[in-house]
Amino acid sequence: MFPIIAVDIGNNRIKLVRFESPAGDRLPVPAHTLQVAGNAESLDPIAAWLADAPQCGSWWIGSVNRPATTRLVNWLRQRGPSGITLLAAGNLALRVELARPDMVGVDRLLDAVAANALRDPQRPAVIVDVGSAITVDLLSADGVFRGGAIAPGIAMSARALHEFTDLLPQIEMLDLESPPPALGTSTADAMRSGLFWGAVGTIRELIARISHHLAGPPQVYLTGGASPAVASLLGAETQHVPHLTLAGIALTAGGGR
Repeated sequence: MFPIIAVDIGNNRIKLVRFESPAGDRLPVPAHTLQVAGNAESLDPIAAWLADAPQCGSWWIGSVNRPATTRLVNWLRQRGPSGITLLAAGNLALRVELARPDMVGVDRLLDAVAANALRDPQRPAVIVDVGSAITVDLLSADGVFRGGAIAPGIAMSARALHEFTDLLPQIEMLDLESPPPALGTSTADAMRSGLFWGAVGTIRELIARISHHLAGPPQVYLTGGASPAVASLLGAETQHVPHLTLAGIALTAGGGR
């Protein structure tokens, strides 16, 4: 089965990782990575990326963006890989105690698969994904996905401020390496402050409320494009895992944990 190419197709980006084996120390370790815009004019950068690494025929895809998925799959089929698997809830080694598991974003479920491989088996976990949307989800101590909350992502909120006002500018908030100052001394800086610290407050409050009825404090796993700037602000129980979704794909390809 391995090596494989794991693909995480989000609303803005396509992330590709080559995994040589199903597990490293605790999670599969990515060996070769690429990121392209979901609306890129050409997928040729993927072909160049593949040329720099040994070929493999098995592609495993988790997607929340149907048009980008269709485009990538059609592109792949023209090049003849031996296997393409589009992942859905039923493919995952994860109990989902919701009325419609098939309607939960597969990225949230893949994050949960990876978090189950990381967490203390006696403790629940909260998974925070800070991407196009912010999701905060609960894994019970017995490894069951219980649901969670979805809020607008930081970049999405920035676009809304620009599009639904007359004078507020469009500002870039996709990649955040450090928190902005709380006190903004220009309109753009004030927007960055409100967007970032508002998101942090949302995440903190959701973690607290989701955790309120648990027997003990959960472990917290954080991933997503804006997660580097947020990771240090959520307390000692928070672990930043950049490739959580992709690791969930690799674990699924390897038969789960």
